[in-house]
Amino acid sequence: MKMTEDFGTATHLITGYGPGMVRINETPHTTSLIVTPETLDTAWAPERFEELDLACFCSVLEDPPEIVILGTGASQRFPPREILAAFRSRSIGFEVMDTGAACRTYNIIMAEGRPVAAALLMI
Repeated sequence: MKMTEDFGTATHLITGYGPGMVRINETPHTTSLIVTPETLDTAWAPERFEELDLACFCSVLEDPPEIVILGTGASQRFPPREILAAFRSRSIGFEVMDTGAACRTYNIIMAEGRPVAAALLMI
């Protein structure tokens, strides 16, 4: 799906996504990533849902946004409880959805000017 909405001055917009790809500012990325309006981490370690553990979220937890969105690929799958508990104990919003929905939600929250991060596994 191609997305073309303009969201102001934010640096990292999700401009499209599809099987095996997320496009940030029209540049396609084919590996898991974490994106915020200010940063882009294309070296995020997990390539598959089964590889998710709390260590995968260390960089996000160091300087947490208001909300973190986890895109789990083609379908919504909930990560291990320790991950959910780590965010809950720090009062950080943590939403889990399929990657397409996560991309759309990231752009909406970012457009509102709220601190957000999307951790995305490929579809």
